[in-house]
Amino acid sequence: MDRQQSLFDKNHDRKASWLSRVRSEVLKCYALAEEFYLKSFPRPEVTLSLRGRSAGVAELQKNRLRFNPVLLEENHQEFLAQVVPHEVAHLLAWQLHGRRIRPHGREWQQIMQQVFAVQPDTTHRFDVSRSARQGYIYQCGCEDKEHALTVRRHNKIQRGQQYVCQRCRSTLSFLYVDESVTRT
Repeated sequence: MDRQQSLFDKNHDRKASWLSRVRSEVLKCYALAEEFYLKSFPRPEVTLSLRGRSAGVAELQKNRLRFNPVLLEENHQEFLAQVVPHEVAHLLAWQLHGRRIRPHGREWQQIMQQVFAVQPDTTHRFDVSRSARQGYIYQCGCEDKEHALTVRRHNKIQRGQQYVCQRCRSTLSFLYVDESVTRT
């Protein structure tokens, strides 16, 4: 087996292990909710397919939870204790109360506090520098300033969106790709 295949196998095994841990935490959350509400809930699909700054997302209509594997690996204890219940609470609130509730409204907060005994924080404080790769370098009118953008923002600019520097208010223009950041 060559070195590259070996690295692929190790990464695949590590990702499978993290996925197993996340799924286990999701099941624990559902067990708590079913004990609290005395009713069963359909289990969601769980993936580690989220990229960027978000730690997790609940896709309500699809009954799916997507988590960020980079942020999970870098912050696993807090991620499993905070992010997993946070996203499960979104699914549960939607299933219990319907679509007319606010994403972080009182129904969601109640589930976080009463069912999971977790502080209902709406955002995480993880370092996203590795997960939100900002390798597309742009310049503005400031002589000494460069702006590093994510691939998502870079693609929006390619489709015609404009971003401006907060300091000089000039439109950003593309300079180069920082290969050390954008490599997968």
